[in-house]
Amino acid sequence: MTQDQNGPAAGERKTLSRRVVLTTLGALPVAAATAALGATEASAAPASINLSASRQTIKGYGAMTHAGWIGDLTAAQRETAFGTGEGRLGFSVLRIPVGESQADWSRDLATAKRAAELGVTVFASPWNPPASMIETFTRGSQTNAKRLRASSYAAYAQYLNDFTVYMRNNGVNLYAISVQNEPDYAHDWTWWTSAEIVKFLKENSGVISTRVMAPESFQYVKSMSDPILNDATALANVDIIGAHLYGTSYSNFPYPLFKQKGAGKELWMTEVYYPNSNANSGDAWPEALDVGEHIHRSMVDAEFQTYVWWYLRRSYGPMREDGQISKRGAIMAQYARFVRPGYVRVDATANPASNVYVSAYRGGNTVVIVAVNKNTSAVSQQFTLSGATASGSVQNWLTDGSRNVAPQSALTMSNGSLTVNLPARSVMTFVTSINGTTPTPTPTVTPTATPTPTPTPTPTPTPTAGGSGPRVGYTMNSWDSGFTASISITNTGTSTIDGWTLVFTLPSGQSITSAWSATISPTSGQVSARNVSYNGTIAPGATVEIGFQASHTGNTAKPTAFTLNGIPCTVA
Repeated sequence: MTQDQNGPAAGERKTLSRRVVLTTLGALPVAAATAALGATEASAAPASINLSASRQTIKGYGAMTHAGWIGDLTAAQRETAFGTGEGRLGFSVLRIPVGESQADWSRDLATAKRAAELGVTVFASPWNPPASMIETFTRGSQTNAKRLRASSYAAYAQYLNDFTVYMRNNGVNLYAISVQNEPDYAHDWTWWTSAEIVKFLKENSGVISTRVMAPESFQYVKSMSDPILNDATALANVDIIGAHLYGTSYSNFPYPLFKQKGAGKELWMTEVYYPNSNANSGDAWPEALDVGEHIHRSMVDAEFQTYVWWYLRRSYGPMREDGQISKRGAIMAQYARFVRPGYVRVDATANPASNVYVSAYRGGNTVVIVAVNKNTSAVSQQFTLSGATASGSVQNWLTDGSRNVAPQSALTMSNGSLTVNLPARSVMTFVTSINGTTPTPTPTVTPTATPTPTPTPTPTPTPTAGGSGPRVGYTMNSWDSGFTASISITNTGTSTIDGWTLVFTLPSGQSITSAWSATISPTSGQVSARNVSYNGTIAPGATVEIGFQASHTGNTAKPTAFTLNGIPCTVA
């Protein structure tokens, strides 16, 4: 993404990119799309939701801030963006830029730090390496194209790691850092070929002390990411396949090769605006409903784990320039406030009626259903739940032409069945509990940068059939005298784990210097990693991720055995 296509901020370029055209490819204009829809209430086929059929784990929804291009968020705007209560967006993912010089690194720190304090996942993307690492070349008709010098690959990897360490030392543990923003659409920044990315991953990315993301293709061009998936060494050195969706048709959302070869990797959508970036289009209605369908298809068809908008605050974005939530933002909040990190998407009838889109998610005992109705008339929609017993109160929120994420009167689910009237041109979110208690989708307690652990003294997770225990994944990124470790803990049983302690033994010479998403003690030998306040519950099939940075004296072996609450784990 360039600095802006349409915005009036001082110093920004106002060039018209072909992306403005690409974002509308395959999209039917709203007037045409709605003209054929009925004007009277219709009944849809039941939307069946199978709570036992788990799909991807959701990492969250969010957007990007770039203080150097459009100014930083104010303190109040940060609370609106990352808070989860009424009148908030509920964003749980923040993307920031990697500055081209160390003098730029502090520009986005204030927002990133506050986001991290609120438990938000922060990751970073570079547009250009430092100028000293770049050379120009001729690429087609572009005579001043930029690329990373072949002799600077190692230095660039160290630069990315230095940024990671800078942010960590200032209170922001980056979840991941990207190799390059849009390497295949780099008229204004640095070009990379897929072969160059593979080479960098294989030979240089190991020094980076956080998760590595690539390739962030501007249009989810699979020829940019296929070579990574097809190269065992490159794949081992990448953690997240990132993609942008500018002009990507819905038919190209699925990624069979990733499903075949991407086990243990994450799949993120890291930038888009949709369906356009027209000035003041953030409040265009019913056009904003296109955002609802786009998110739905990103979750259901593409099975992305994140949905990240371009500029968080912009006239066409989720937050207007005055800090108020736009219609597009309200549509995003119908997902972001209620489908929280760690929730798992479950099978649901995705399209029970023409222009009705349904997706469902489970987090512990909480079930969230999001329904988008793009019809010009109301639709009577039945939801039926299987895989668990559900009866009781259903909280619900509505966005339509006159309301933004407005709480509605509670409904009642009986024996796993709920029939509702979806208003014309609306998005509704339904939150219930499979044990019938009142759900709490928007907790008032938010984690801080150093949360207090709240383990349950005697939790009893249920092993899966055959006696196998919870599953643990352990990956390392090592350099000369240190490493980072990422640990995933998956509940393979049928009962919720409420409070956990993971015990393992560090090989000789390894000593932990810092940790995130867990409290770990002691720092060497046999250590215990205990949950913090916001990740103590692991639903059946769900996964939590923790990590730490450590020093070593030459021994970079991995722990060989783990126990969770005393139960031996299967090591993935």
